[in-house]
Amino acid sequence: MAMTIRPLAPAIGAEIADFDLTKDLDDDSFATIESTFNERGLLLFRRQRLSEQQHLDLSRRFGKLQDHVLKPFLIPGYLQILRITNILDKEGQPLGIGDAGLFWHSDTSYIKDPCRCSLLYSIEVPARQGDRSFGDTMFSSLTEAYDALDETTKRQIANLSSEHSFGKHYARMQAAGSKRPDLTEAQKREVPKVVHPVVRPHPITHRKALFVNDGYTTHILGMAQAQSDALVEKLTQHTIKPEFTYRHRWEVGDLLIWDNSSTQHLAIADYALPQRRLMHRTTVLAE
Repeated sequence: MAMTIRPLAPAIGAEIADFDLTKDLDDDSFATIESTFNERGLLLFRRQRLSEQQHLDLSRRFGKLQDHVLKPFLIPGYLQILRITNILDKEGQPLGIGDAGLFWHSDTSYIKDPCRCSLLYSIEVPARQGDRSFGDTMFSSLTEAYDALDETTKRQIANLSSEHSFGKHYARMQAAGSKRPDLTEAQKREVPKVVHPVVRPHPITHRKALFVNDGYTTHILGMAQAQSDALVEKLTQHTIKPEFTYRHRWEVGDLLIWDNSSTQHLAIADYALPQRRLMHRTTVLAE
């Protein structure tokens, strides 16, 4: 299949235009998609019409799928698709995660081998008001951010490690008024705290990435908490400078695929019911 590929932003992302993912995806076409993904860290396909099964089938081309810890928000019959939505059921309970990603983070940086990629497909998006969109998602390149660090900072962080915790983000959301239920003891055991190098080589390209984030990083090992907090803040603020970022304005039928080893992202929570937002997400495990 012929492909038109254009960058989304100088540092990150590529749109593969006018490409129908519901058609048979031959090996050569997927090889081009995968190569572009590894190079650019974020892919956009617009105007897709993916069924749940097609979403799963495409995701499996990238690898084995994750079984998410938040079981109540998975789609019955398609238990590797997570609902990201603010829609409530008839009893007023959330049908999915309505407050996902409100802090800069890389998906599953809180597990030993962070997942390779996430595939997020838009079903419903809040209506625009004139030129203003709602529920956008920001992305930043952790590899470009690392490359741009000064040499003194690179030497300072070269051998440092940091702890990442799913519970940090979850507790933070609950404290802010989230309707998320408490994690069960079994769920907590599924996601113990883990340690990653602050400078983490990409598992495929081997480019160095600045692997700390506001969402899941709790502290840098070997530092007092105040010193650690200051360094994490410095590094995370560096990663979200405009020259490393892209802001996506969602349309129905958009599919975004991002690399969790080289990018991080942030959901913009500037909408509320009756404005509805519904996304389906799959997550591909590390190879």
